[in-house]
Amino acid sequence: PPGFVESSCRSRIFWMKLNKLLLQGKFFQLEIKDPYAGPVLLDDKLASRCGYVLSEDVWGNPVFRASVLGCHVTNEADELFSLTVNIKVSSFSSMRAAVTYTYPMYCSYSSWASREIVCEENYMEVSVKTDVPAVSNDYTVAWMSALPETQNVAYQLWQLMFVSPSGRKRITVSDAAKLGYSFNNTLSRVYLRAPYHSNESDVSVVSGVNMNMVTSTSMYRQRWLLLLIDTTVSCPVDGVSFTDTMLIWTVPSIIPTLVVQESTFLSKNILMGVDDRVIVNLQEKNYLLEYNETHIRITVPIGAEGGKLKSSISGGVYGVIYSIDLFLEHTWTDADWQTTKYTVIKSITTPFMPQIPTVINNTLPEERLFNVAFGHFLPDVFLVAIAIGNVPFTLREAQHHGFKIYETPFSNRTKGFILEVSFDDPYVLKEYVNRNETKYTLLINYTISVGPEMTLYYHSAEVECVIADIELPEAVGYCDDANLYLAIPTFGLHQYWNLYLRNKLLNRHVALTNGYLAATNSTHLILQIPLFAVGVIYEEVAFQKIKARFDIALRKVRTMETLQMLSVSCRFNSSAFIICHPDGTVMISAQMKTIPAIDMSKTKLRDSSCKPREYNDRHAFFKFHVTTCGTSVRFEGDHIIYENEISYEKETLPGQSTPTITRDPDYRLTVLCYYQARETLVLGAFASDPSTSPPFGSGTMVPRSNIAVYRRIRQALNVVSRVSKNESFLEFYEPNMAILKRPMEPVFLEVELKDERPDTELYLENCWVTRSLDLNSTPRWNITVDG
Repeated sequence: PPGFVESSCRSRIFWMKLNKLLLQGKFFQLEIKDPYAGPVLLDDKLASRCGYVLSEDVWGNPVFRASVLGCHVTNEADELFSLTVNIKVSSFSSMRAAVTYTYPMYCSYSSWASREIVCEENYMEVSVKTDVPAVSNDYTVAWMSALPETQNVAYQLWQLMFVSPSGRKRITVSDAAKLGYSFNNTLSRVYLRAPYHSNESDVSVVSGVNMNMVTSTSMYRQRWLLLLIDTTVSCPVDGVSFTDTMLIWTVPSIIPTLVVQESTFLSKNILMGVDDRVIVNLQEKNYLLEYNETHIRITVPIGAEGGKLKSSISGGVYGVIYSIDLFLEHTWTDADWQTTKYTVIKSITTPFMPQIPTVINNTLPEERLFNVAFGHFLPDVFLVAIAIGNVPFTLREAQHHGFKIYETPFSNRTKGFILEVSFDDPYVLKEYVNRNETKYTLLINYTISVGPEMTLYYHSAEVECVIADIELPEAVGYCDDANLYLAIPTFGLHQYWNLYLRNKLLNRHVALTNGYLAATNSTHLILQIPLFAVGVIYEEVAFQKIKARFDIALRKVRTMETLQMLSVSCRFNSSAFIICHPDGTVMISAQMKTIPAIDMSKTKLRDSSCKPREYNDRHAFFKFHVTTCGTSVRFEGDHIIYENEISYEKETLPGQSTPTITRDPDYRLTVLCYYQARETLVLGAFASDPSTSPPFGSGTMVPRSNIAVYRRIRQALNVVSRVSKNESFLEFYEPNMAILKRPMEPVFLEVELKDERPDTELYLENCWVTRSLDLNSTPRWNITVDG
C-alpha cells in the first residue's frame, strides 16, 4: 500500500521502515529472499549472524536494517548492492491467510575505507581491504603472535584464530558459523561479523567506557601465499548517562586495540545523526557534539526533536520515558590502516522519570465557577472518566450533567484537561465557615489512559474556594410603652446560626417561659420582650426612667461561636418598678397613692437611714444592696428571697389630751427580690457592674399595713470570699482580677461569715469556677465538693 514502506541507504546500511498505522490490529513477519535458496524467515539468531536488525523506532514503527555485506545481499563489484525482503501481513498470530508484499532495496556504495567497523545493536562487523599489507613493521602488534600457528593453516581454506583471556582458539570458518560468527570475502574485502559477549570476546575499559572486543586474525594459505588479516573489532556496550534534563552518550576517541600506533592517529571527521539522517546543524536541534583526545561526547536535551517522549506508569506513578535512535560516524587515519570508518548505532532510552501531575486552580470566585486544569501530559494520554465527590461519571455523562471538560495545549508540546464545575452543583461540598463565608470543596478523581498500552492511571485532587456569599442577619429593634421588639431575618437561621439567650437556645419553649411573644412571617422572626422580663439588661436606672437593652447572641450551629449580638435598646418612663441585679443591688421606683398624700421625702427602708435618692409628690426612688438597709433573707425551695419594706414615718401632732392625733395614713410597701439559690451563692465572690449585667433576680412590691400583717425581721448575712496567693492566707488577690492557674494547681479560697450572732453558722457546700459570670456556662471546674 502507498506509504507502507520507506527505505534508504546510509553508511553502507539498508534502512527500511514500516508504517505502524497500516499494521494496526495486524501481525507481520519478514522473510529475506535468498537468490539461491528462496525465502528465509528472519529470527534473532539469523539476524545477529547475517547482519540484520529488526526493531522499532521511537515512534513505534517497525525498522529493519541490513549491512550491505549481509548474508543474502547481492553484491556487484563491491559497489552496487541489493536485497529483497518479503513482508508478510496477517490478521492472525499463526500468520495464516497472510498477504505477502515483496520489497526490493538497493544501495550504491563505493567510497570504502581501508577498514570499516559497524557497531550495531546486536552484532559487531569489521571489513578490510584484502590488499592491505599483511605484516606491520611494528612487531609489537598483538596479532603477529599468530605467526607460529601459520604452519598449521590448512591449504586453500580460510581459518580464524581468536585470542581471548582463555587463550588462543583456531577454528575453520564453518565452525565459526556454528558459534554465531560470520566470515566471508568479497571481490576486494574480507569481513567478520561477531555477536556481542561471545565466548571468544573480552571486555575492556577504555576512557571509562566498557568495550566488547573480539581479537581475531583471518588466515588463508596457498602454495605461494600466506595471507594474514587482522579482523579485530571493538564496540562500546555502555557509555550512556543521564541527568534530569540531558542524556549523554560517550564513545572513546582512540580505541587502543584498533589503533596500534597512537602517535600516528589523526581524527578526520565526526558525524552524528538521528535514525538514518545526519544532523548538519546541531545547534538548531539543541544537540551538542564535543571531542577531545579521549572522548567523543554527544549531549541531547531530554525531549529534544528527533526523539520521543512516551508516557508510562511505574509502581502506580505517572512518568515519562525519552527514546532516541542515534548514530555516530568517526573517520580517522593511522600508519597501520590508513583510513578507518567507525560507525556506532545506538538506541537510547532514559530510565523512568516520574512526572507528578499538577492541578492548577484557576477558579473564578466572582463567577461561582471552579476552573481546574490538570496536566502536564504528553499527547499519548487521554482522559477517560472522572469522579466528582466520589460519584463516577463517564465523559459523556459528565457533559450531560453539566460539567465542562475539554483539552487545552500547554508549552513544550504537552497538554492538560480543563474541568469547570459550578459552585452550586449538588456534588460540590459546601461548608459554612468564618462569619459570612462559605467554603466550597470540589473533590475530583481523574482516570486517564496512558501510552499505547492504555494503562489506567488515577489521580485525586481537592480544590477549595472560600467566598463571602452569606449575609449576616441584621436585626431591627423598636419599642412601645412597655415592650422591646426585635425583628430578625429568618434566612439562614437553624441552617447556619441559632439564637441564644445567654447560654440557652432561644426556642419557642424558652420564649414562652420567659414571657416573650414570638411571631414569624415569610421573612422575619418578630420577638416581643416585656420591659421587666427575664433577660432585659438595664443600662441606666433613674427616678421614673429606665434605659433597657435586650441582647440575643447569633451563634454558629456547629461551633457555638458567637458571631454578633442582635440588640434593641430603648428608654422608658415608668412610675413604678423594682429591679434586682445579680450583684444584690436593688433599685425601686415606688408609687404611694394615699389620701391624703404623704411627704415622700420622709419615706424610708427598714433601716431608717436608708432614704430615697430621688422623689416627688407621689414617687420615691431607692437604691440599696441586699446586705444593707435592714434587708432580710429567707429560703423557699430553690429560691432565696430578700425582703425589705418602704414605710412612712408619721408625724405626731401634740394634742390637748390622749389619744395622739396624726394627719398621715399608715402605709407600708413590702419589697421582695427572688434569686435562684445556686445563682445567688456567688454574690459574695464577684463584683459586677449592674449597668452591664443581666438581672438574675425578679422582684415584686407588695403594699400592706403594718397593723394587718405580722412581720418577722431577718437580718441579711454578710459573707465575704477571697482568693489567697498562697497557703499562708496573708496576701490576697484584688477583686475583679483575672487569676491564671495551671491544671491540678491548688486554689486557696477563704470564705468568711462576718456575723457576731452566736446562733449563726456557715456551711460551705460546692465551689467552682467558670469562664464567665454565668453559672450555667461550661466548662466548669470544681474547687470544693460537699464542703
